[in-house]
Amino acid sequence: MDYVRIQSIDHPLFAKMHELMKTVFPPEEVLAFEKWQAPLEDEGIHVYVAVHEGEVVGTTEYRYYPALRVAMTDFTIIGRPGLGIGRFLLRNRSRDLQRLAEQSGTESIGMFAEIYDPVQSTYEFGGIYPMSPYVRREVLSHIGYMRLDFPYVHPSWEEDGSAVRGLNLSFLPADEDRTELDASLVTAFLAHYYSALPNKPDEWYAMMEQLKGQDKLTLLPL
Repeated sequence: MDYVRIQSIDHPLFAKMHELMKTVFPPEEVLAFEKWQAPLEDEGIHVYVAVHEGEVVGTTEYRYYPALRVAMTDFTIIGRPGLGIGRFLLRNRSRDLQRLAEQSGTESIGMFAEIYDPVQSTYEFGGIYPMSPYVRREVLSHIGYMRLDFPYVHPSWEEDGSAVRGLNLSFLPADEDRTELDASLVTAFLAHYYSALPNKPDEWYAMMEQLKGQDKLTLLPL
């Protein structure tokens, strides 16, 4: 299996990657094909595909913020069971993020991720069982992710200004004994991460105001 970076919508593997995304994720989580050009050209955004026998069987996107000393996994897709795709993506992403931290002269304190709450999510995720929110949540819990203790919404990637629910903002701490995060770190991260979306719902702004009034956020088991 090969780990291949995609940096243009003209890359021969990008169309296959985008089709996989549309198969697995609901529309509000998928940026339109043509709007991917700028993110792919951004050196700070890392989009990789797992290629098996010429086919895109998995993909992941992530970034590292040296000023905040945190990473973000935007998404991880396992397109087929029984190939070890999840482990393959995890190991390659971890090595690359370690490299990015070292290049910036910083040490990461951990990585954010938006993780579906299976109680709230009824979406079928393309019928691919490794992508089931129950399976994914348990795997991510095993890896070490924990959910931040506050009600979470995010702006839709369809850019229509609607609020997306059914997920928990979660964090994988580098120090497994960490039990909380500074609320200011979370608000700074979310403000930067969603600066790419011009239309944000009132619910998102209300959430951010609530977070600004807090000092610490507890990390809880998934």
